[in-house]
Order: sequence, then C-alpha cells, then structure tokens
Amino acid sequence: MPLTIRPETPADIAAIERLTAAAFQSAPHTSHTEHVIVNALRRAGQLSVSLVARDGADMVGHVALSPVSITDGTTGWYGLGPISVVPERQGQGIGAQLMACALDALRGLGAAGCVVLGDPAFYGRFGFMAQSELMLPGVPAEYFQSLSFQGSRPAGTVRYHEAFDATA
Repeated sequence: MPLTIRPETPADIAAIERLTAAAFQSAPHTSHTEHVIVNALRRAGQLSVSLVARDGADMVGHVALSPVSITDGTTGWYGLGPISVVPERQGQGIGAQLMACALDALRGLGAAGCVVLGDPAFYGRFGFMAQSELMLPGVPAEYFQSLSFQGSRPAGTVRYHEAFDATA
C-alpha cells in the first residue's frame, strides 16, 4: 500500500505526540522535547504546516513547519522541524517523502524560504546549505542550513518561536 501524506487532523494529535517522542527516543543531540515543541507550536497557532505520513492505518511519520524571525527583517521564512519517523521505519524514505511534501506546502504558502537544523548529508539532498550570513546561535554552523525559494537569502540571526523552548 502506498504512503499517504496529508495535513494533520485533530484526531491525529495524540498519535503525532507518541510518534514524535518515539522517533527521538534514541537520537543523539536531542533534548527529548520534540513532541512538547509540536504541541506548544499548535497551541500558539504557529504550526503553519503539519503533515502526517500514513501507511494504511498506521501513522509512520510527521513533519512540522513554523515561522521564524530573522534579525535583518526578512519575512516569509519558516523553520522545518521536528521531522519524525517511527524508529522501525527509519531509513525507508519516509522522511524524504515528508520533506518533499513539506517544501511543496511552503511554496504553496508563498514562503520565501526555509531553515533547518540537522544533518547536512540528509538536508543537502533537498537543496539546503549552510551559509555564514545566516546563523542560529549556539549550534555548529554546518548544521544550520537554509533553502531559498525566491533566489535571495537573508543575512542575520534566526529565532524560532518561543515554543521551541517548551519543556513540558
């Protein structure tokens, strides 16, 4: 059965929380609050795109996107993450399919671009790249990457929504 990717519904919220917690359970470089962040973004009305991947009746993946601010005043940029795939299905292309759909959804919103904190080898496949003019304090520069949909790239410090500071 082919994978179905669609926007979340209210009935998906509990499953998204479980899936996200499970996806990051053994991941390195995590605070294990990704599921809390998704819920906080939703409560704050900042979950601009929230897509679920289903294989039949099973939810196997989720991706969240939310607006970011940039100190140079550039608008229309979003942060991707977290992106989650159930542990037993990681490495099967579900994350890549979620990425493609998420980027299409952002383009549909008229977004100027997207930033992500993550593995350059994975995100580079989608056109993301690190640039010295755009930074996220406190993280290694090569892991903070951007993708412009409109050609120009902002320069400054990126700030994710305060929901990313949520711990409970």
